[in-house]
Amino acid sequence: MRSAHTLYLALVLGLLSACGGGSSESAASSDSTPSPTTPSPTTPVADISTVVAMDPGTTLSADWREGPFAEIYVRGYRDSNGDGIGDFKGLTQSLDYLKALGVTGIWLMPVTASQDRDHGYAVQDYRALETDYGSMDDFDTLVREAHARGIGVIMDYVLNHSAAQNPMFVNAKSATDAQFRNWYIWSSSKPTGWNIYGNNPWYSAGGAYYFAGFWDQMPDFNLRNADVIAYHQSSMRFWLNRGVDGFRFDAVGNLVENGPSAWEGQPENYTIMSNVKTLLDGYAKRYMVCEAPIDPQGFSTACGSAFAFGHNYDIVNAAKGSTSAVQSVADYFKTAPTGMATMVSNHDTFAGQRLYDQVSGNLAQYKLAAATYLLQPGVPFIYYGEEIGMAGASSLSGDWKLRTPMSWTASTTNAGFTTGTPFRAVSGNVAQFNVAAEQSDAQSLLAYYTKLIALRRGEPALARGSYENVAVSGTVMSFARRLNGQAVRVVINYGTQASSVGLSNLAANGSLSSLFPSTGTTLQADAGGVVQVAAPAQSVQVFRE
Repeated sequence: MRSAHTLYLALVLGLLSACGGGSSESAASSDSTPSPTTPSPTTPVADISTVVAMDPGTTLSADWREGPFAEIYVRGYRDSNGDGIGDFKGLTQSLDYLKALGVTGIWLMPVTASQDRDHGYAVQDYRALETDYGSMDDFDTLVREAHARGIGVIMDYVLNHSAAQNPMFVNAKSATDAQFRNWYIWSSSKPTGWNIYGNNPWYSAGGAYYFAGFWDQMPDFNLRNADVIAYHQSSMRFWLNRGVDGFRFDAVGNLVENGPSAWEGQPENYTIMSNVKTLLDGYAKRYMVCEAPIDPQGFSTACGSAFAFGHNYDIVNAAKGSTSAVQSVADYFKTAPTGMATMVSNHDTFAGQRLYDQVSGNLAQYKLAAATYLLQPGVPFIYYGEEIGMAGASSLSGDWKLRTPMSWTASTTNAGFTTGTPFRAVSGNVAQFNVAAEQSDAQSLLAYYTKLIALRRGEPALARGSYENVAVSGTVMSFARRLNGQAVRVVINYGTQASSVGLSNLAANGSLSSLFPSTGTTLQADAGGVVQVAAPAQSVQVFRE
């Protein structure tokens, strides 16, 4: 949900202009859901009971955590009942599609009861579901059916802040001696010198001031309070005990503040997340990934995995032919942990527009970007609709442009997403790029993603091997992935001109058999273990040594 200050500021300014909010998660689109200050139909009661670990076990294979994952916005994925809002039943109906694509995990954007009734990052009840999406039984069915297909399910978890209408904060602001007062951050006078994303993050309530780094409707928890940490850990166990396979943690760089010039990336944040990882490690085969643009690699160590912010921009620029970006892409995993979570876009504009829009519809560049993060080390995360080339909604801006109904059919009215009226405008290119059209086209983006994912999952060296013999020559990048005596070579030419590259460190007179494309030929190394590989313009080639 978040970015570093410099990345986030432009987004915030855009949102302020568009809707008067102060955060990328501050409001719903004007053509869709109720305003973010509209309460849920039933105000929940705070459940702070202690939940002990009761691991139900798992039927998932040990390697499900290698991905790829699909990032799913439930509200925008598939509507099962015609109310125009995606739901758990609709996603359950789509699991066979996701299995055919080849994903091994699903990240659900927030599905807990929320104040905003849209993006979900203003959590109103950490142990209840958004009623728009269905019942707890519907959710349990989704998890069970995903597991039956070998797909794990992780949930978004918002540790940094709650909704202002969360009953704990409602209580906290009621009196200085209220039960939950110290669960949030307060000052008797308004602190000065603070500037977070262009705002002073201290807001008035009941004669005092509370801290809310992203939006006045999302007050920050006091994570120095052991009771707050215990509550969140119990809430995590609540879901883990139901069979949820882990979490994506939001904004972990912003958990603790140490003053107006030390409000991000503080040492305490790493400790908090390391303790959370210990909790998850107590369950079988669970997975967690953190969002921390301020320090992706540092939080990858604390969390076990973190999104590789920065690398995503280099991937797209390399796909456009930037030689400096090609070098940066090649260099990244020379030092970065191989468990980094990789992507080319997500639900936040600071991570980039949808890939189709980033490359202005250039499908050759699109495929190069996809191949890069599916073949390099890391755990790939595919934003829903990326595999079919979904564009943003041409009538929308900001984050809402990225969070549109999934394009199942060519219908410009409802995209096959619902039998009713969609909660938001559909993708701008739905008529040409949709599941129905691409499932019957062997040359489609969907077919391309499916083939590459199958290749990645079928070659253990690609899924979890080392990263060696990395070389760049102009716009051509090559590298080897090795695991348990198996070796795979990858050659990508990002340029618009054909080129060639010499691959070394092969067995003397050894051969390279083509894995991708399927029409490739077998190559022979010389006595010195070197082979010349022709690299056509904007091409991807994968060989087995």
